Amino acid sequence: MGIELELATLLVIRTLGNFIFGRFEFEAPLGEKLIKWMVVDGGTVALYYVIGHWALAFRLGLFVAATTAHFIACRREGFDPIYATPRKKYYDFKGWDWPA
Repeated sequence: MGIELELATLLVIRTLGNFIFGRFEFEAPLGEKLIKWMVVDGGTVALYYVIGHWALAFRLGLFVAATTAHFIACRREGFDPIYATPRKKYYDFKGWDWPA
């Protein structure tokens, strides 16, 4: 199997990610989301041509590193890394306007 494995895996990750974590990004601009998707997915596909199927392992490693950094940053900013509570602190962290 060629690049189809990477593409199918990226599709599953993107679908599950949006389903599980989409509630935390509802205020993010569409352009920001698209750029993030292009960088992550495009980078994984580009890596496939350089290192083959190891591109998925590289992506998994980046996911673990980003999750660790996320938990550290959330705790440092004073909100729960899983539920993003208290919401006011989460909104302040993201730079969003707090709904009145």
